[in-house]
This record gives sequence, C-alpha cells and structure tokens, in this order.
Amino acid sequence: MSITSRLPARAGVGFKPAHFRDILASPQPVGFFEVHAENYMGAGGPPHAQLSALRERYALSIHGVGLSIGSTAPPDLEHLARLKILCARYEPESFSEHLAWSSHGGVYFNDLLPLPYTPETLARVAEHIDAVQTALGRVMLLENPSTYVQLAESAIPEVDFLAELARRTGCGLLLDVNNVFVSAKNNGTDPRSYLDAFPLDRVKEIHLGGHDRETDDADVALLIDAHGSPVADEVWALYADVVARTGPIATLLEWDNDIPGWPTLLAQAVAADDILAGAARASAAA
Repeated sequence: MSITSRLPARAGVGFKPAHFRDILASPQPVGFFEVHAENYMGAGGPPHAQLSALRERYALSIHGVGLSIGSTAPPDLEHLARLKILCARYEPESFSEHLAWSSHGGVYFNDLLPLPYTPETLARVAEHIDAVQTALGRVMLLENPSTYVQLAESAIPEVDFLAELARRTGCGLLLDVNNVFVSAKNNGTDPRSYLDAFPLDRVKEIHLGGHDRETDDADVALLIDAHGSPVADEVWALYADVVARTGPIATLLEWDNDIPGWPTLLAQAVAADDILAGAARASAAA
C-alpha cells in the first residue's frame, strides 16, 4: 500500500451542513472537503444525501475522531466495521486519525487524550495502526496531537515517536501546524525546532485551524485547540515555512465551533491556496 496522497495539493475545508446550499450554488475554489467519519456512520438520511452530492463534485478526506488508536485496548471491531463501510461507500482520497485515545473499558470520552511516548506504547500503537490499515485495505494518515501537559513517563520525543510509527507501519502523517504551535507554547518549547525535526517526507496532508487563549488555575497562559476562530498569524508563518520546504501539500482549514458564514471560511482556504501557489512558483523556479 502506497502513502502517495490522492488529494489535490490545494486548500480544502471541513464540510458543515450549514454551508451546503452555498457550496452547491456554484463551483467553489477549493480542492477538497473533509468530514468526520463518526458523523456519517448511519445508513442514510440527509447527511448521506448531502455528502453524496458533495462527493460527486469534489475530492474527499475522511477524518476519524473515535478510533482511540492510542488506547490500551485494540480498535473496537464494530466501530472499525462501520468505518470500513463508510470508506467503501465514498472511496475517499484520504483517511486520517489522531495519535490519541478516547475510550477505555467500553466508556467513550468526548476528548482526544494524550498518551506516554514509551517503547511499550509505540509497539501497541503500531499494532493498532496495522489492524486499521489491514481492515480498511488502505494506508491511513496519523495526526500529531495538541498537548497541554507533558507526561513524566514519556521517554521518546514526539517527532521520533511519529517517525518510528510511520517506519514500522507504512502509514503517512498528517501535520497539524496549529497543534504544533499550541503544544509548543503550552509546554515551553520551540515550534520551529519541532518542525525542523519532523519527518516531512511522510506528510501527505496538513491541517490549519484557530485556537483560543486562556489561563489555567495558576494564571498561566494556555492555548486551546478550539477550531472556532481564524488561523493565527504565527500559525500562518509556520505553515508558509513548511510548504516552502515541502512544496504544495493538501491543506485543510478546520473550523468546527462558532461556525461562520461560508464566505469567511472560504477566505481562509483562499489564503492557504495563495501560500501553496507561492510555494509551487518557488519550486518551479529553483
């Protein structure tokens, strides 16, 4: 199985039903749409009618939020079966999930929780990725998480953990640049150093999104990966640096909360496409 991405090296957006009529009113200047897998695991109804219409016109990325691939337990077979049916139904150009866990003992949590980066965890997550890829018959992409604390048990740097997972399983990586910035600021590290060490050759999709600035109980600044605001200037700058090194890569604009009108979200995608076009021109001139 190859990790060559079939998504166009363009900007895409996360599909929201509130935007459906605007999107179909005329051709849109976006390369693809992305949906969360768990929102489309029913048999039919308006969600599938809308997604089918969208799929006829655009490339599609399916992004999972419920596999709990970092859990101590193997992937839930019923969930995996529903995911396989969904991917067979729409044949997306890309499927991705998070390096996180969200279930334990049959209880599902409404969050993507961190895991310790240890040799034991590495072996277990690699087994889970192998199981998912075998069940789906396709290569998946794994997304770097946003973190708010560093776990004392961790013995492997996150970039090395991700690189080794990709080497062992053949999976690709989804680089969330906002997650890099959020994690670095929360943990007192340098986002550019993280990106310098990241295995960019395995990256087949990029995510961009907004974050909130809060304070914790000790009145220390804390960034939250909230997906409810425009991409921050610092994140745009990091993104431009990445694609200057890699060339154009399919890039998703995430906006999942406080959803704006379609023109606002489209403007974010156009801004990303402008950066991608600049990277393409620079690559052609080199």
